Amino acid sequence: MAVVFEKPKALTDATLHYCPGCTHGIIHRLVAEVLDELGVQGKTVGIASVGCSVMSYDYFDVDMVQAAHGRAPAVATGVKRANPENIVFTYQGDGDLAAIGTAETVHSAARGENITIIFVNNAIYGMTGGQMAPTTLPGQVTQTSPYGRDTNTVGFPLKVCELLSNVDGATYLERVAVNNVKNVKAAKKAIKKAFTYQTEGKGFTLIEVLSTCPTNWGLTPPNALKWLEENMIPYYPLGVYKDKYAEEAAK
Repeated sequence: MAVVFEKPKALTDATLHYCPGCTHGIIHRLVAEVLDELGVQGKTVGIASVGCSVMSYDYFDVDMVQAAHGRAPAVATGVKRANPENIVFTYQGDGDLAAIGTAETVHSAARGENITIIFVNNAIYGMTGGQMAPTTLPGQVTQTSPYGRDTNTVGFPLKVCELLSNVDGATYLERVAVNNVKNVKAAKKAIKKAFTYQTEGKGFTLIEVLSTCPTNWGLTPPNALKWLEENMIPYYPLGVYKDKYAEEAAK
């Protein structure tokens, strides 16, 4: 009998701890499927961040390293430089990557480190109770912005792909979402391209994935998907923000 669907080998049997409706689980599966398809599970090292995804070391069946808050790209740099034959990726949320870890992210890109970053953007601090994050939308209500994010006092959200697109060392940057079947398929394609580029030694790649946080948004899972589509995607447009090798090939 032909197998048409099964758990990726690069995922463990551990039960995910994420809230109902959280799309971290979808993103985990996409990363694992890509590792399986590329045949690199046995030589992959993942860097776990601090945030809702802190326990990703329990879910990916690869060697994992726990990094201090925001330092995942720096740890990934060390692992990759010491073991260049390995495939190295970080799995980070917006608080870890775009707040305390902004410098590590930018400078890893500037150096053109041959690593892959999976950046999960749900526009809020999920693990610590729903505070305003660097990616919280203007006007968005959170625990620390009860009247909505006021850009006059706290500034504007950080658009990571747009920011890094101006960094010469970055090779491939794409923003995707996992709110419907079409977007999930596109997300997997982008993640696979990023890892493929790394196997080819092409440098720094980052995939930003728009994700939901029903619990801290105060929405049901279906309404959270709708909120992402109606609010996050217009502010954070999907698409390729930089593909150095595709651009060179087109010249």
